[in-house]
Amino acid sequence: MNRIDALFSRLRAEKQRALMPFVTAGDPDLPTTAMLINELVARGAHMVEVGIPYSDPIADGPVIAASYHRALERGVKVGHIFQTFRTLRAEGSGRFNETPMVAMVSYAIIHRIGVDRYLNDAATAGLDGLIVPDLPVEESRSLMERASVRHLKLIQLITPTTPKDRAVEIARSTTGFIYYVSVAGITGERQGLPSDLVDAVGWLRTQTDLPICIGFGISGPDQIRQLAPVADGLIIGSAIVRRLAEAVNRPRADVVHEIGQFIGEMAKVLETASAGA
Repeated sequence: MNRIDALFSRLRAEKQRALMPFVTAGDPDLPTTAMLINELVARGAHMVEVGIPYSDPIADGPVIAASYHRALERGVKVGHIFQTFRTLRAEGSGRFNETPMVAMVSYAIIHRIGVDRYLNDAATAGLDGLIVPDLPVEESRSLMERASVRHLKLIQLITPTTPKDRAVEIARSTTGFIYYVSVAGITGERQGLPSDLVDAVGWLRTQTDLPICIGFGISGPDQIRQLAPVADGLIIGSAIVRRLAEAVNRPRADVVHEIGQFIGEMAKVLETASAGA
């Protein structure tokens, strides 16, 4: 069974939600990325989303876009990232090797490398799914089918401005889980989320049995408590990437430890909020 399916099957039985931190591969460097992923899993992350740096980020706010550019300027390549994943899987503990990893990747990168080669490399590197934000649902079937052969999930995005009929079409073309974008706009930390977000996700739940995971703008306990009743998973991205960028001149181990503490605190909040949902 794909690790994503196994995770959500277990969490649903336990009436828990998934905490899904996001990191940019290669920012500030790949050894730090590997250290950070291990720390996040040890601190309670259920799944890790890894951004593959791209020169023209899609829907990414200034924090994540800057992290992509930093990684590219340092010469990080997709092949280097996959090798890092292979090493992580080879050296990982039992808990780590039960933890899904998914890549946020532009279709331009997949196309340039070649679809079959990219999917083969992703699967052998230990990835479990792909999020491809610039691939329209009308053009996604071929990639979904070719990914499925390799036991990879194709996770697609639904936004607050997606028309309902199109949202249903996207849900039917998605595997693994649905990535629900909490706000119209770009990624980034926010003090508040739209008042109709819970209702919108509630409606989507009536249209699909897939897990629904919410991302964009989630940065602290208030958002986690607000969304735990309707989400199967919550994605925290910019809050992590910002902390790493702000501490660029400090010892890596100290920074990774502090980010781990932050995620550990969010994991406890989510566990409590899930139990009360």
